Amino acid sequence: MNIKYTALIAAMATTSAAAFTTAPSTLVRNTALSGLADDDIESIIERAVDYNPAAAKTPFAERYASLKGAEIKTVGQAFADFTEILGQPINALYKNMMTDIVGITHLTVVSARFQRDPVWSLGIVAALDLLLKNYPEPDAGDKIASALFECVGLNEAEVRADAAAAKAWVQGKTKDDIIAAMKGEGDSLIAPIAKAAADDEFWMYSRFFGIGLVALMDEVGVEMNADDVYPVMEEFMSAMGKSHFTACSDSDTYFKVKNKLDMMETMMKEIEIREKKRMAQRLEDKAEAAIAKAERDVEMAKEIEKEAATKS
Repeated sequence: MNIKYTALIAAMATTSAAAFTTAPSTLVRNTALSGLADDDIESIIERAVDYNPAAAKTPFAERYASLKGAEIKTVGQAFADFTEILGQPINALYKNMMTDIVGITHLTVVSARFQRDPVWSLGIVAALDLLLKNYPEPDAGDKIASALFECVGLNEAEVRADAAAAKAWVQGKTKDDIIAAMKGEGDSLIAPIAKAAADDEFWMYSRFFGIGLVALMDEVGVEMNADDVYPVMEEFMSAMGKSHFTACSDSDTYFKVKNKLDMMETMMKEIEIREKKRMAQRLEDKAEAAIAKAERDVEMAKEIEKEAATKS
């Protein structure tokens, strides 16, 4: 084997291995800071061997101890279920995207900390509407969305009802109204969600919750671009007493995807227009050819008639 390629493969293997291991200095520093054992590999191995799930004396472990041993479907199983439920192949342009969504949604809903609420429901419905609105086959987008909900164990009717309720609530509201609700003030649909999140140290943020907030912003007139949404997202999450960094990052990702989809939609429309023009040109050419043939036939008939008259 070429030495250059051998070295390259070795470097890649080393890099890959490094990505999944902890540097010795980091390991020593972490155990020293924890104060749980001496800084040697034997004590670390002993603690790993003696580990018992849900046996830790921490508030988090005690809250979710009842879930010890619960069987959780893997991402692979979730996607296999999705494929079986859908019962038809996904368009190549959408396959990777739907694989990601099935995986993300599954990992979210199987978390012990996950709590579905109207904001989250609005987020997943808005995301699916955005991603599937231009799906090439008619009605296939609805089938794909239904298959997604079913494969992750969500009731589609309930999710859509919650999303509709959140969208109905925000009608006529302002950004300040939403911020007040995010602080837990009043008796709105959003207030109890925000208050419960603020009171729960283990409350779990997930991507569709962030997209749900973006959808609320859209309804109150916030400009739909990453630069304008970022500070509003920061205000919303801070009002709940939660970190805004992941939510702002997700909103940035949302707009990157949205821009790509908008470009793809524009490209598909341009292709459709060009194809229609070509079809119209082909029809026009056929019509002109038919007219020319008809004119030739008329001329031919006249010549034949004239020749026949001359002979007689």
